[in-house]
Amino acid sequence: MATSTDVPNLKINSSRLMTSLHESCEFGKAHPYGTHETETGMARLALNDADKAVRKWYIQQAESLGCKITIDQMGNVFAVRPGKDSTAPPVMMGSHLDTQPTGGRYDGILGMLAGLEVLRTLHDSKYQSEGSIGVVNWTNEEGARFPIITVSSAVWSGALPIEAAWKCKEVTPSPDGNRYTMKEELERIGFMGHHPASYEAQPIAAHFELHIEQGPILEDERRKIGVVTGGQAYKWFEVVIKGRDSHAGTTPMAARKDSVLAAAKMIVESNKIAKAHSGLITTGIIEMEPGSVNTMAHTTRFTLDIRHPSDTVMAQIEDECRKRFSAIAADDSERGVSLEWRQLTANPAVTFHQDCISVIEQAAEDTTADLPRTSEDGKLWKHMVSGAGHDSFHTSRRCPTGMIFTPTRDGLSHTPTEYCSAEDCALGAQVLLGAVLRYDRLRAEMGLLTEK
Repeated sequence: MATSTDVPNLKINSSRLMTSLHESCEFGKAHPYGTHETETGMARLALNDADKAVRKWYIQQAESLGCKITIDQMGNVFAVRPGKDSTAPPVMMGSHLDTQPTGGRYDGILGMLAGLEVLRTLHDSKYQSEGSIGVVNWTNEEGARFPIITVSSAVWSGALPIEAAWKCKEVTPSPDGNRYTMKEELERIGFMGHHPASYEAQPIAAHFELHIEQGPILEDERRKIGVVTGGQAYKWFEVVIKGRDSHAGTTPMAARKDSVLAAAKMIVESNKIAKAHSGLITTGIIEMEPGSVNTMAHTTRFTLDIRHPSDTVMAQIEDECRKRFSAIAADDSERGVSLEWRQLTANPAVTFHQDCISVIEQAAEDTTADLPRTSEDGKLWKHMVSGAGHDSFHTSRRCPTGMIFTPTRDGLSHTPTEYCSAEDCALGAQVLLGAVLRYDRLRAEMGLLTEK
């Protein structure tokens, strides 16, 4: 295993990192919540015009460092800085540039700009890595516009057929009233690449992702770095209930087939079931048709996001929900509404690679060595399991993968007030640099690279 003495003592430029981060957020900025010019949220949904603009900006920044750019058929952008052995698969830093409709400036964006800062630091120092090192922007990680989370890394890993991803339609119609597919929007903004979206066509030696925690643990424990060991399982569903539309003033309660009432009962039951298993369940979208105040909806659709660290327990939660929902649908008091489940996405529980975890541990220890001891046990980093889904879950199927968390103020994310301090952003980027350099050296020591 590589040690801290095996890598050069390079330092990222923290002010440049933050300047670039906020510059990138000029594309798609929205939702002002303060007086400072950087205090705005983001609305940069995947494959919209702002996403197109920031992709072009990012490519220009990477090309100025001598990076080779590859764009695959899912619009994933790979920027690679050649190493001594440029034939071996590169070590990649990855995250995403798309945001939620009312998102902040750090979710995904920090990982992408920290990766760019790592490449700039290597470029400035004229450091020649043993193998190639790069950054990848994964398309539509959020699943906000096109409702399949981490869809493009899923295609790359082989977890999802590309045709299914291409056919995925946006949740909300565009201003012209149409709901476009991912393929149509990739073509529209000019990011339908020619390279196949697959590990075989674009292999990666290892994948490292820096991300804000999106929760309160690091801040509450006064720690600076999370060394992520894996992630919990999750599944997304759309549940469709069909009843009968009828007049609100003339239809007796006993004669109704009320799809909304059945949906409400199901959502309440799902929460009871999740709590009983110490799991998480969320309904984020509810849609009713025809949507009239004095008419019962004939159709109600709602989403379910189910999560648990155990695949087995998550399956139990899903099974109990299915049984209870069926019972509610068949209940005489609802006069028999119909019920359909549609799975949108699924990811099993993930365990990251020990080599990646180890180099992150070493980098975290070195980076925080001279900082004041603020936590109760004096340790400024800790092992964590990710509650949120990330592209790293899919990359871990095909290559060694590790993740780094930075603190999130008040644990808030997917909101304009999402925030990670400049100091914590810089610390996370420094750990990312240290981990990637250690892994690069480890590959050489293991004889995985060709001497040049």
